[in-house]
Amino acid sequence: MSLPRRYIPSVSLLSAFEAVCRLGSTSAAARELSLTQGAVSRLVQNLEGQLSVTLFRREGRRLIPTEPALAYARDVRKALDLIARASLGLKANPGGGVLNLAILPTFGTRWLAPRLGEFLNAHPGVTLNLGTRMRPFDFAAENFDAAIHFGTRPWPDAEHLPLFEERIVAACSPDFAAEHPMARPEDLAALPLLQIESRPNAWGGWFAHHGIDAPYRQGVMFDQFAPMLQAAAHGVGIALLPEFLADPEIAEGRLIRTPGDVVSGVGRYALVWPADVAPSPALIAFRDWIARAAQ
Repeated sequence: MSLPRRYIPSVSLLSAFEAVCRLGSTSAAARELSLTQGAVSRLVQNLEGQLSVTLFRREGRRLIPTEPALAYARDVRKALDLIARASLGLKANPGGGVLNLAILPTFGTRWLAPRLGEFLNAHPGVTLNLGTRMRPFDFAAENFDAAIHFGTRPWPDAEHLPLFEERIVAACSPDFAAEHPMARPEDLAALPLLQIESRPNAWGGWFAHHGIDAPYRQGVMFDQFAPMLQAAAHGVGIALLPEFLADPEIAEGRLIRTPGDVVSGVGRYALVWPADVAPSPALIAFRDWIARAAQ
């Protein structure tokens, strides 16, 4: 539902108001906006008249913003920044659009990056900006149009497109396997098992899948898959890795699979975007493409 237009002041009124609050004086705001001091004062007065709210205390020629005015200025600043970024994006790329996408670091480098050429070739007008985030965030507070998410819980106030369930394999370096012969899944319990912070019960689930109820040896803890993969490739221990991450390393001979099944992970990957914002053409194009790529 759209708000009445009387609650949407012009950009010139809001720019003058925000500048006075941020810079502390009408003279400083006038210099920044290339206006006269009198013009800035009139714009501020017009905004107060339109809103029917006193935004400043007058002390001589000084304007002192009220506390509600300072809170309003913070929201106005965000809106003006959003308009500025949208305008710059349109100017830089009038034929396509800009998509700001938050990605998981390892998913982005190992699954998404090798496939991005296909998307960009099909949509040459789209400018794609990538940033890494490990955990869900507030779309209203971050400059992202969408995010790649992993987990089981829904992202608050967001729409989502499921991509694929995680499948997990246990792998180690060939040298590690030569030094630690393994014939059955239970043989892994006595060996160093590398851990990942985001899946603290992964090894427990892996052993339970194989019907093994025995204590197991825990190894080094990592906060991301990429360094854990490198540690496994250099013989530090055995890693539980997403299949899409392990398979290229196995194909190159840096890792081998240990005894045991491929098991289901603890969640799925999904594309998410804010529910209260209509998807842009760039996001729709990316959403349609990644749905096909994930299959």
